[in-house]
Amino acid sequence: MLLAFTLSSCGGGGGRTLTSATGSIYECLIVVPNSPLTSAQLEQVHQSSLQTNDGSSYVEDITTLYDAMRAVMGADMSCLPQKEAYFKTMQVTPALFDNMLKPTRNILWVDIDSIRYSQVKPKAQRDVWSTPQAVYRIQTPSADVFLSWWLAHGVEVRDWFVNQEMARQLRFYRAATDKDIRARLNKRFTCDMLVPNDYILLMDTTLEATTTFGLTANTHVLWTCNNKGPLRRDLIVYSYPYTDAETFTLNYLNAKRDEVLAPLVSAGMEGSYMGTEYKVFPPELRVLTIDSTYTAEVRGLWKMKGGEAMGGPYVSHTWLDPINARVVTAEVFVFAPGQKKRNPLRQAEAILYSREQYVERK
Repeated sequence: MLLAFTLSSCGGGGGRTLTSATGSIYECLIVVPNSPLTSAQLEQVHQSSLQTNDGSSYVEDITTLYDAMRAVMGADMSCLPQKEAYFKTMQVTPALFDNMLKPTRNILWVDIDSIRYSQVKPKAQRDVWSTPQAVYRIQTPSADVFLSWWLAHGVEVRDWFVNQEMARQLRFYRAATDKDIRARLNKRFTCDMLVPNDYILLMDTTLEATTTFGLTANTHVLWTCNNKGPLRRDLIVYSYPYTDAETFTLNYLNAKRDEVLAPLVSAGMEGSYMGTEYKVFPPELRVLTIDSTYTAEVRGLWKMKGGEAMGGPYVSHTWLDPINARVVTAEVFVFAPGQKKRNPLRQAEAILYSREQYVERK
């Protein structure tokens, strides 16, 4: 009896022992009734921004509440070379949401009850029935009220689930990181990132502003990568003096990326060099705050120019180091020919979100 009591008291969730979550990364179970949309609700969807893009992986007509939710959760990620959804979704009605399904890794639950609820109340929880688990429960008095709320806040819910997957990846990285690379990041760029210990160091140097490299300013570069079989993830961090107030515009960051990476990253064919794809999927800029620091995130596609048919997705974070009057960019890019890119990109991208700043004397 004492042993049984001890085991039941060791888990999370207020003394409960939680089972391991089921399901794969970036999968989400949606608990919602099979409610067809009324004519008024269909008109509301039609007037909203929730429209299916031409060629989207989500091709079904929006005729039910689940369709409206899947059109957001299962929308195509931007700046990937092939169509891949933010989340693979599955649906179950509340009546069939039983103990077999409750340990699912990601659960989006629409709880409709006109007696208990008078307005929408979203509730985000972690590790409710299993671990690691993310549960987003939306309590609402009616389908009409929920649909209006979802059309306004569905993307925020999706971002919350993405952040939970990122946090899980960082917990995994935190257990085994490369101390040498982290020390170099601190010394070179006064920051720390959770670089996994299976990444290898390729370069740690300062490139002088010369016509040989085509650089307009001295550039510190640290380059590390994880190269396992046909799948490769790279992390490149570089800095340069802060001299232009327009640094954090998309055009400036694109030009600086091409300036720095073109002479560094090449392929087997002589004369090949890394460039940025501007025509098919132009790079996108988003503003973030990481570790209380203004951060410009650019997401796009890279490709080898000069004869090599190679390319893939990349994500970069750029921020200002005011103590040392310089700009720092950390970029991850993925090369995975013939494979899906979403998961390896997200796994590499999580490194960028682990950044912490350190104060360093000039």
